Amino acid sequence: MSDHAVEERASYLADTNTGLPLPTEPEFGSVDETRRHRKQRLTAALRLFGKYGFGEGISGHISVRDPEHLDQFWVNPFGVSFSRVKVRDLICVDTEGKVVEGRHRVNPSAFVIHSRIHELRPDATAAAHGHTPYSRALGTLGRLLEPLDQESAAFYGDQVLYSAYEGPSISLEQGQDIAENLGDKRAILLRHHGLITVGGSVDEAVHWFFTYEGCAKVQLLASMAGTPRPMDDKQARAARDGFGDPQLGWFSFQLLWDEIVHEQPDLLEET
Repeated sequence: MSDHAVEERASYLADTNTGLPLPTEPEFGSVDETRRHRKQRLTAALRLFGKYGFGEGISGHISVRDPEHLDQFWVNPFGVSFSRVKVRDLICVDTEGKVVEGRHRVNPSAFVIHSRIHELRPDATAAAHGHTPYSRALGTLGRLLEPLDQESAAFYGDQVLYSAYEGPSISLEQGQDIAENLGDKRAILLRHHGLITVGGSVDEAVHWFFTYEGCAKVQLLASMAGTPRPMDDKQARAARDGFGDPQLGWFSFQLLWDEIVHEQPDLLEET
């Protein structure tokens, strides 16, 4: 077989990193259109958090950078349920913690964590944070995800455990420390606290959050049943190349978008 034949991709495979026929994130002709799109995706993500039981009182927040004012970000407001939030409820916050657009107040924890992440990670268009049970349980054990399957391999070498805890994250120093420890990773598991994931879009960041929480559940269940056997380094890297692909992460969220907008179309209300 010739070298050319070896290099050729099978006809049924698309010309993407995964070989899957994945579309790309849409581009818009104006800042206003981009902002509207990001706010809609953010609201849908919040409703999905509500639907799948990721709420814990006032805890948990998802943010997305404003496409025009890059030092500002949109986030869910303080004291509004994930299950009830609409596009019109979102607030825009600046680097000082001032709400520059919107009628609600900002959660202090949301400000100190998300403002620092967006400042230190220009590539992190969005960040998702929640106090979900399986991630919290894994963090209590002081363990990160092991590459037990394809989905968990998405985080192989791309996650960090944060063990420092000084109470609720309401100081800029705490937010700065979390963001610095996150570094260039896509996930940080906060011991005694919760999980944060980031991505180049709301879609991607939230997909990683859902995946991490699900993988934490699998790991905990497997550990209860016996002694899990993780992938070796070569296997984990191969799985990460596919299941950790940002384009796949973005596209996977589109199924959730279709699901929640079909079920709860009122989330898109802007006025």
